[in-house]
Amino acid sequence: MFSPRVSSDILYLFNRGQLFHAYRTFGAHMDEYEGASGVRFTVWAPRAREVRVAGEFNGWDGANHRLQPAGTTGVWNGFIPGLKEGMLYKFEIVGADGQLRLKSDPFAFRCETRPSTASVVAGLDGYEWRDRAWMEGSRARAPYDKPMLIYEVHLGSWRSDAPERFRTYDELADELVDYVLEMGYTHIEILPLAEHPLDQSWGYQATGYFAPTSRYGPPDGLKRLVDRCHLRGIGVLLDWVPGHFCKDDHGLRLFDGSPQFEPEDWRVAEKPLWGTLAFDFGKPEVQSFLISNALYWLEVFHIDGLRVDAVASMIDLHFDKPEEMRAYNRRGGTEHLDALDFLRKLNETVFRYFPNALMIAEDSSAWPGVTSPTYMGGLGFNYKWNMGWMNDSLKYMQTDPDRRPAVHSLLTFSLLYAYSENFVLPLSHDEVVHGKRSLLNKMPGTYEEKFANLRLYYGYWMTHPGKKLLFMGGEFGQFDEWKDAGELDWMLLKYPLHDGLRRFVRDLNALYGSESVLWESDHHPDGFRWIDPDNAPQSMLTYVRRGADARRHLVCVCNFSRMNYPAFRIGVPYGTVYRIILNSDVPDYGGFGRKLPRQSKAERKPMHGQSFSLELPVPPLSFLLLEPEPIAVE
Repeated sequence: MFSPRVSSDILYLFNRGQLFHAYRTFGAHMDEYEGASGVRFTVWAPRAREVRVAGEFNGWDGANHRLQPAGTTGVWNGFIPGLKEGMLYKFEIVGADGQLRLKSDPFAFRCETRPSTASVVAGLDGYEWRDRAWMEGSRARAPYDKPMLIYEVHLGSWRSDAPERFRTYDELADELVDYVLEMGYTHIEILPLAEHPLDQSWGYQATGYFAPTSRYGPPDGLKRLVDRCHLRGIGVLLDWVPGHFCKDDHGLRLFDGSPQFEPEDWRVAEKPLWGTLAFDFGKPEVQSFLISNALYWLEVFHIDGLRVDAVASMIDLHFDKPEEMRAYNRRGGTEHLDALDFLRKLNETVFRYFPNALMIAEDSSAWPGVTSPTYMGGLGFNYKWNMGWMNDSLKYMQTDPDRRPAVHSLLTFSLLYAYSENFVLPLSHDEVVHGKRSLLNKMPGTYEEKFANLRLYYGYWMTHPGKKLLFMGGEFGQFDEWKDAGELDWMLLKYPLHDGLRRFVRDLNALYGSESVLWESDHHPDGFRWIDPDNAPQSMLTYVRRGADARRHLVCVCNFSRMNYPAFRIGVPYGTVYRIILNSDVPDYGGFGRKLPRQSKAERKPMHGQSFSLELPVPPLSFLLLEPEPIAVE
């Protein structure tokens, strides 16, 4: 076994937390050394006494394939001639305690399908990408004034042929992409794809951070899926989990026999909510590992952005911990200073290489400046999930319409902070599991009223400032909670109310994409104006969405009550004709089909602080979207 030298510059950067493409060095790489073809292995195990490579090529006995230490850097490497792509391997690590541990490669680019746990020698190159136009066009533009309508997907349960019979990346590349395009979404967000041992973790408890899960086929299959999305004009986001990892023996836990990837202090390391371990964010080599992983997905798989999971759990030392597990930082506070520094460094680095990538924080905390630049003291993300809006609005919608006047402020409060961050409004998988009920089943009232409420809610959601995310199944009214072990209840589309909801969502999505006033000023207060936010007695909301040119606008009318209003007057900005371009109550959507005029003429009757007003019928539990005729320049 040969021991090729690792560059001292690479080792220095790795130990300094500055090797941002560590995957090009670490792991198993096809290579040539002294005229022989084979595989070069490099691994970080700083407290190991000995590191060997075991695999199918040596009967899983690494005695004759020992790696050599690269000085005092904690890095071990070696070259085994004759090995080929596709071969299985693991590292035999003799820890400082003298015990032998058999570990998967932290930098493996492919893993066996669970329950097997070996790493697989796999190359990174060879795929011929076809998405150059996307990479040089849409991906090269800043996201803020663009539409962003995200369809959140768990690949294993979107479509499934049988229990544990997952469709492959290649099979999904046709059907899923066609469906997303038909429904009008701009992005797909995929639940984590890093290799993980337990299906029921949905990928949020990983062991192989650089290995796309083999459940759905080889890594090139994922590249083909992303490529097809880009060719059809759809962006791809990936849920990414740098906050914690699972404790399975073949993974990162006690990798060299000591806390290596996890903190030494067990109170900081343990994540009791999930039964996992936190990363040691202050350790430079862990920073190199994680930041390299973020860039790996963006560079090697052309992922357009990362939704960073559970940020609140990273930055709070006391997050969901009992008294005996609470620790404090060097200043005596509960902020996880190392995690905060890591997140700033992560975002600075990602944007250095990919200036227009999407870095989205799933953060339920009240930490200020999550989407502010790091040079202004922020964490440096460019988007954050608006968990406050989600919790408040769902609480309101679950209230019976007769009692909604008492909680009216739950719908209006979000506008007080809507521009404090760059927000995504999430209706995610987290809201339809663990006894929370599906979105449709959260709605009160009769069976028909449930659908009417959900259509109304979607209209309010789509016209509220902020980008949008909906979990799969919500578009057609999945009635049961999400079942990760099966597929969505597609058979519901045989029933008119469910198919009507799908058609409403499709048309609402199409309007969102075509009406730039709904997204081009998402992050500027001039893009939204209340008409009447205070009509709690009638449970009515009326407001305007405006574009960069204030004359370009849409009027939104939301009736959250059971009352039918044959003649309801609202103030409007201009004395022109307004026509209804979307009505959630029409029969095609499953509505009751009350007759409404196609258009209404505004009169010079001041109301709601506007110089003009108009009168129109407003059905119960309905959403109306009104567009003015072109307004002449005066």
